[in-house]
Amino acid sequence: MNEKKLELYIHIPFCVKKCDYCDFLSFPADSNTQIRYVHALLQEIRYYGNLLGDYHVPTIYIGGGTPSWLEENLIYTVLQQVASSFHVEADAEISIECNPGTVTAKKLNVYQSAGINRLSIGLQSTNNEELKVLGRIHTYDQFLKTYELARNAGFENINIDLMSGLPYQTLDKFLESLQTVIRLKPEHISAYSLIIEKGTPFYERYKFDAVKQEAGIHTEILPDEDEVYRIYKATQDVLKQAGYRQYEISNFAKPGYEGRHNLIYWDCGDYLGLGPAAHSCMGGKRFCYPADTEAFLNDNAAPVLDGGCGAEDYLILQLRLRKGLDLAEYKARYGKEFSTAQLAFVKNCVKSGYAAFDGHTLALTPAGLIVQNSILAELL
Repeated sequence: MNEKKLELYIHIPFCVKKCDYCDFLSFPADSNTQIRYVHALLQEIRYYGNLLGDYHVPTIYIGGGTPSWLEENLIYTVLQQVASSFHVEADAEISIECNPGTVTAKKLNVYQSAGINRLSIGLQSTNNEELKVLGRIHTYDQFLKTYELARNAGFENINIDLMSGLPYQTLDKFLESLQTVIRLKPEHISAYSLIIEKGTPFYERYKFDAVKQEAGIHTEILPDEDEVYRIYKATQDVLKQAGYRQYEISNFAKPGYEGRHNLIYWDCGDYLGLGPAAHSCMGGKRFCYPADTEAFLNDNAAPVLDGGCGAEDYLILQLRLRKGLDLAEYKARYGKEFSTAQLAFVKNCVKSGYAAFDGHTLALTPAGLIVQNSILAELL
């Protein structure tokens, strides 16, 4: 009999200072609020443990905000509660997001004793001027100290986040950051392109350039569409040469170090998100908590249904992955088959070098991932 699997996401919304580009639920908070929040979280874990405790948990991801800003004993307590409420698998991947300057040797040792075995460090750039523009609170030197502490503590699975498409950034500037990170030999690199989100200080600052960039018109401050293309293509080439395999549109790993937690989102599997603004998907049905921390603290936050992982969602998510879309699985899940027109379009993509298709699996090539949005627009 197959064990039922459930991935856990735990949201810690607190941070020292919100970055200028960030549109996640995150904000500074005093220690009393943090303690109250963790108590509310423990209550939720116990509730869902009673409801879903027969599920086996292969991955846990603690994200934010800046989870590493919390006192280490609070993180330890949360994971102890998870362990007593669920069947956490012996080889579970347990990750926590860290920001440079917010961890100590003691914190990292407590993380390990709590079972955490993967760190995701938010570097974004090795250039201090770019870090200032982003509103980050750390310098590259502080990142290096954090990375060194993590290695000395014995962490052997580390992801480093990098961001491209920044204001005034050129291909050469980005490659300097990328090469510097590669020399550190992390197991995993997430290379994201900056998205200017409404409601952020960045949107107020760069909205006109963001519109121009999207329309393919010459930009003043943000890299134009051609430069964004060159940066992404160079990222793929340089990381491949350095031994990192691209397994998803923004994620590159040494063999065997692919992030197991995120793969479940792209495969539309079962996952449970705990905390305000956290999303969940169970049996193809999505729900989320409102982005209201006060309501969560006062036990007034009821999850809201948020649709489901439908055929279109599945197709989009699967084509983010290098392994691609299995057409038999697509049909089994949704009863869907590609039309004659879709198959003809796929044939053209293969001919142009944008896709590989063996009649069973459709996968985008590195060139196809660069123009993924255009391909999806045609397929859908």
